[in-house]
Amino acid sequence: MIVRQKRRNLSNVLVALGVCCAGLMLFPSSLHADGNVASAGITFESDIQPQLTRLGCNAGACHGKSRGQNGFALSLLGFDSDFDYDAITHEGRGRRVFPSSAEESLLLRKATGQLPHGGGKRLDVGSPTYEEIRTWIRNGMPRTPADAPKIIRVVTEPSSRSLTPLEKFPLHIIAEYSDGRRRDVTEATAFQSNDRTIAAIAASGDGVVQAGPVPGEAAIMARYMNHIAVCAVTIPLPGSVPDAAYDTLPRSNAIDELVWKKLRLLGMLPSPPTNDATFHRRAFLRSIGRLPSVDETQAYLADQSVDKRKTLIDRLLERPEYADFWANKWADLLRPNPYRAGIKSVWNIDAWLRDAFRRNMPYDQFVRELITARGSTWNNGATVIFRDRPEAIEIGASVSQLFLGVRLECAKCHHHPFEVWSQDDFFGFAAFFSRVGHKGQGLSPPISGGEESIYSKSSGQLNHGRTGLPVLPKTLTGVPLTLGPDEDPREVLAAWMTDSSNPYFPKVMANRVWAEIMGQGLVDPVDDIRATNPASNEALLDHLAFEFRQQGYDIKKLIRHIMTSHVFGLSSTPTERNISDIKNFSRYYRQRMRAEVLLDAVNDVLGVEEDFAALPPGSRAMQLWTYRSSSLFLDTFGRPDLNQDPPCERSVESTTPQVLHLMNSPALNRKLGLDTARPAKLAAGNKSNQEIVVEAYLLAYNRSPNSEERQIAIEFLSEGDQRRRGIEDLFWTLLNTPEFSFVD
Repeated sequence: MIVRQKRRNLSNVLVALGVCCAGLMLFPSSLHADGNVASAGITFESDIQPQLTRLGCNAGACHGKSRGQNGFALSLLGFDSDFDYDAITHEGRGRRVFPSSAEESLLLRKATGQLPHGGGKRLDVGSPTYEEIRTWIRNGMPRTPADAPKIIRVVTEPSSRSLTPLEKFPLHIIAEYSDGRRRDVTEATAFQSNDRTIAAIAASGDGVVQAGPVPGEAAIMARYMNHIAVCAVTIPLPGSVPDAAYDTLPRSNAIDELVWKKLRLLGMLPSPPTNDATFHRRAFLRSIGRLPSVDETQAYLADQSVDKRKTLIDRLLERPEYADFWANKWADLLRPNPYRAGIKSVWNIDAWLRDAFRRNMPYDQFVRELITARGSTWNNGATVIFRDRPEAIEIGASVSQLFLGVRLECAKCHHHPFEVWSQDDFFGFAAFFSRVGHKGQGLSPPISGGEESIYSKSSGQLNHGRTGLPVLPKTLTGVPLTLGPDEDPREVLAAWMTDSSNPYFPKVMANRVWAEIMGQGLVDPVDDIRATNPASNEALLDHLAFEFRQQGYDIKKLIRHIMTSHVFGLSSTPTERNISDIKNFSRYYRQRMRAEVLLDAVNDVLGVEEDFAALPPGSRAMQLWTYRSSSLFLDTFGRPDLNQDPPCERSVESTTPQVLHLMNSPALNRKLGLDTARPAKLAAGNKSNQEIVVEAYLLAYNRSPNSEERQIAIEFLSEGDQRRRGIEDLFWTLLNTPEFSFVD
């Protein structure tokens, strides 16, 4: 790290900035009406430092990186004003600024191109920006007084705007101060768009928002002095849609109304409902992670009940496969590396997760039992998260991301680049785990097989990473807390997290469940909920979070609420008025099956079983409890690497190796050719080619073949004299299609 040099006894001989990454702009409040810079009132924290952030000078790619740039380092995004002021005024042997001759300062001469500068020319001599910096240097580089009014927040005006393609509008950033003053700080604000193809700040950099040619939504982030505001920009689809088109859309519950409202704003229309066969398959795969059987498919398609979809969902949520499927999802996030934590500990936390979902444990209790866990890692699986992450800063970062959707990890070393969280927030949150005690055998990778007990100590402290001083526990929205020796800080944290006033806790789980059911989260990534990464439908996310809390954090009720909406039953086929939609749920988003789901589906279609290490014969991939049960298939299709550090969301993207694996895998070809596999049994049976084709389609696609598919398949089976080989090839063909491996 760069050591701050404190030379308080030296005169204010200031250094030249060395390298500046973009042009500096002037605060309007620092200008006279005629455009000249005011000689007084320009101070470091209020006027100079924000511009370094706006220009990227203190960004990670420039002077804000850990070792700085060309011998000059600033704190990342200006989170440490003392450090930055000392770096500019007291380091570099006083070569960066000259108060007696401000225009000769390297700070200005390099920025104006008068001296070689890695960043090139960024300022014009005599420009308002140049004059502001020159005036600040000439006046002795004053700092902002400690008793000066503090910024309460910054706001964007307007906070939202609907544009036509390629339209522009001026965005103003207003800082609100503790004394009631409001100040336009647009020209000293850093901007960033979360989707530059939709809308971005124009090249002029003066706060003008430029819409792109593509309809959609974008969030324009404005950062000023570590305060952040967001302007939501919407570009509707060209053309008009009559109100009646939205008024007559079906509404099964509140979810539909909120989605239709958003589509109306964007000028989009939803796809029509999907057919019964697709819905049936989708419901099985999304709720319990397996394909329906032939008998289940035929019975559902024959059912003429008007409420059969709701009845199906209720029945699925009571099946035993539900617990394995949802525990498998959480195992990605909580299951540790067995080489690190020990194989018995891994088994225990996996068993704990499956038991929690079998009992439909309320989510607040689920989190509370994990965070406050005590006892042996061989007896209480919830304690294993503390064995896997024994340090307070490790478990603190994990808990905030998993259960609050707040990624504090960045704030461990510097201010969060896209949020309001600081180092103080990070260490204050981590301090809740500073009294976690460990007894027994600790970690000794690659062999950590011992037992460990987790308990709460009567004392313990966490030191701040920058100041080295002890830190008191502090919630993200509260003040530092002094806790007695008989109090477990984790209990206090759990009470705050699950309190009805906590805005983060229900949202992140509601978003996780929505993403699992609908194929994409309202917020993506699902555990990165922040103002600068807004939900595609904020009102819908608020509704889901409210319903989840009102229903006692019952996960099954949340799943049912989502799956009984009309939106869940939409077709995945786009229409003319939603073909560009990728995040507003005007249609269902197709997604490849999870690795374990896909392997079980292959085995179900072929009528074979997998042989897994550490599991009894006949076990399914969804029942795997350790990554040490090797499987090339699972690894190819996205099972997380056991050497990765969770939490991590596994990839569901399709890759070339996955396609080649299904086509050429020796293991899959061996299954197809087994005498005990379904193709061999069908070949040896008395069923006609037509019956075999229908059964194959019902097994793989959970629907009957259409007339063209039926004719082609029957002709194929009738061509050769090796009936069994033809049936094997038919099954191989079906397994190698997107319709089989994707949830549609």
